[in-house]
Amino acid sequence: MSSSFILNTAERERLTAAHPEVFNRSFMQRYGLLVGLLAVTAYLVGCFFLFNVGPAFMQGRWDRASSYIQDWYSWRAQPRLRFEAGKVEPQWSSRGQYPVDAKIDWLQPLPDGGYSVVYVGSENRLDVTPTRVDVYVDGKNYPVMINDDGVVAPQGLPAEIQQDGKKVLVHYGFAGQAEIRTSQVYVQRRFLGWANFLFDTKSEFWGKGYGELAALALWEERLDPARSNLSHMVDDFLDNSVWQHADILSKLMQTLVMAFVGTLFGTVVALPLAFIAARNITANRAANWGMKRLFDFLRSIDMLIWALFFTRSFGPGPIPGIAAIFFTDTGALGKVYAEALENVDDKQREGVKSVGASPIAVNRFGVLPQVLPVFISQSLYFWESNTRSATIIGAVGAGGIGLKLLEAMGTNADWDKVAYMVLLILFVVFLFDHISNSLRSRLIGKTQH
Repeated sequence: MSSSFILNTAERERLTAAHPEVFNRSFMQRYGLLVGLLAVTAYLVGCFFLFNVGPAFMQGRWDRASSYIQDWYSWRAQPRLRFEAGKVEPQWSSRGQYPVDAKIDWLQPLPDGGYSVVYVGSENRLDVTPTRVDVYVDGKNYPVMINDDGVVAPQGLPAEIQQDGKKVLVHYGFAGQAEIRTSQVYVQRRFLGWANFLFDTKSEFWGKGYGELAALALWEERLDPARSNLSHMVDDFLDNSVWQHADILSKLMQTLVMAFVGTLFGTVVALPLAFIAARNITANRAANWGMKRLFDFLRSIDMLIWALFFTRSFGPGPIPGIAAIFFTDTGALGKVYAEALENVDDKQREGVKSVGASPIAVNRFGVLPQVLPVFISQSLYFWESNTRSATIIGAVGAGGIGLKLLEAMGTNADWDKVAYMVLLILFVVFLFDHISNSLRSRLIGKTQH
């Protein structure tokens, strides 16, 4: 059995008159979502052409980007095999991945004074002499001749070998590459991991396995009678001349101090100023307006701009960073605090005021207990956020690990060190986020979802 409900004309008119917002919707109510989607699409298309996004992607050096990413989780040995007095002389970079006169399994001397550079087994290697480089790709030899006019590769080259003007480029994928010139062969040999991360080549612990290091630290005889092996390891680790652990960790602590002190000063100054800005606390419209405009001024100038300003005033170091965080947080926290004060329950204030308490006592016992958990929660959030921001402003001269990070990126060869510092920053941010969330949950309770 089926039934149907049919409205007559009078009923339709009555419902239309009673609920016009349902039956007589405006154009934007009907098609607003579609219009919004079309506007966003048009905006994105305009930005694509206005900022030349397509050509930028087409002209990007993606091969270079891939190399930089590989540098984050691997290291490169980069000897220059120079041609001097009819012989090949290896010249190493300043990072010193190997000790002097070390025996290197992938770089072996040849009887005629040359060197053999092994990439992926003996079938993929370079045999380097001052007048000729035999390039082996999958076991097949491609002789590259060297003379005063340039470097000449043979015909029928595979994709791994390229003639680039007067030089020849050889690519062996992740294992590395080589650049053959008239005066030298620039070798890049890549390996997974970070070279000499624990100890540099000057340390007595260099080259030892984890088992040997554990034995030395726990029960074997001291290498230095004046100190334990464990203390010796810690000193050598911190004094690592390549990775500079002591300097990086001290700069990280400097960044944390900048974030903490700047946030603390901002909180201490913003708290009393917020009482002046709140209209229900200070009955003076001129004072309210002036204080809120001061907060707007302080927070409208970005922290990075403040850092540049104070760096010019005080010079590089943590003081400009602390001052930049202090100024920005004073404005931002002052605004948040003032808004919280303007929304307090006046019943508690009136109750304290009714017993004849002074205005300071009224605010202390009638207002502050209501807003203090919110104030502390906001300050903790800003402290957590400033831990990240302190890294950025450090890069413009305000000290801390940000400046160290910028220096490593500027060399264009220390991307593994960049990855190390980024991981340290991530660890600290995750740790402080956990601490901040724990403290906020204790103060204002856990949010129920």
